[in-house]
Amino acid sequence: MIQSVVQEALEEGGFEVEVASSGEQAQKLLAEPQRFRAVLTDINLGRDRMDGWDVGRIARETDPSFPVVYMTGDSAAEWASRGVPNSLLITKPFAPSQVVAAIAQLLNNAAPGATPGA
Repeated sequence: MIQSVVQEALEEGGFEVEVASSGEQAQKLLAEPQRFRAVLTDINLGRDRMDGWDVGRIARETDPSFPVVYMTGDSAAEWASRGVPNSLLITKPFAPSQVVAAIAQLLNNAAPGATPGA
């Protein structure tokens, strides 16, 4: 449910969205990093063998400054030790507009003049 609400908010914010329902699926999509300008991942991916930290690491294999937004229902303490430059952490519960603002902020910081979905 969270996935569809966030997807809708991002699309309404002008972003093109590609959804991965597992870490493995995200890894396959990220094999073509030029297709994406940012990654949004939950840290806890349930029973998946990968977690959001893995997804963020994979996204940054090609570009160490690739924008990553992490979501978590846990404490933000782990992000302080595992978080990386050009990333943000959003704690649950959150408003979908917070995700849109976080991605826009990272994209604008990475490339002045960048526009959503471009």
